[in-house]
Amino acid sequence: MSRKQRIEQRLTEELAPEYLAVEDESHMHNVPEGAESHFRVTLVTPSFEGESRVGRHRAVNRALAAEFEQGLHALALHTHAPSEWSGEADPASPPCLGGGKA
Repeated sequence: MSRKQRIEQRLTEELAPEYLAVEDESHMHNVPEGAESHFRVTLVTPSFEGESRVGRHRAVNRALAAEFEQGLHALALHTHAPSEWSGEADPASPPCLGGGKA
């Protein structure tokens, strides 16, 4: 199972999202081929109603703690409650400015 699949599975189990998109953005960074180290996550779940952005990010980080221990390096998080999400795509991640990709 790929890291992307594990992230999807774990977030689905822990946060019961109405919408979940996980994109591997490792190719945008100066990492070895197949590193699976940088991901972009868009997550919409009722459990985020009334929760602060920091609280939402902490919930995602807790759910993915094992992945961070096994080499996950970075997440670009777009977290929404259903009442906040328009269904439109969140902004794209900016190009990497470090590690030789600039």
